[in-house]
Amino acid sequence: MPRVKRGPKRKNSRTKTLQLAKGFWGARSSNKRTAMEAVEHALQYSYRDRRTRKRDFRRLWIIRVKAAAGLHGLAYSRFINGLKKLGIDLDRKVLAELAVSAPETFGRIAAKAKDAVAQP
Repeated sequence: MPRVKRGPKRKNSRTKTLQLAKGFWGARSSNKRTAMEAVEHALQYSYRDRRTRKRDFRRLWIIRVKAAAGLHGLAYSRFINGLKKLGIDLDRKVLAELAVSAPETFGRIAAKAKDAVAQP
């Protein structure tokens, strides 16, 4: 079987790995073997955390909506229930943005939700 030296393929592979490891600390940015391990872990973390980010933001939005609804004398669950009864289809992201940037608008929505929950 003939000897294979790889040539440019080997260099390209090393360059690609080290490019991904740019900014890592110590040997993780310069030693190919160590850099490969570091890059592999970093890619796993980024894949996992792209999904975690969605959960984290939803939690944040719920906390903001809960706090704003509490200022208007409503529990979070009753507020969401009132919106559902009224057929107001605003997601939590929009509600959180309204609570922070336009509290008077959020207050009007909360008042309507409160009335909807109060009626049997």
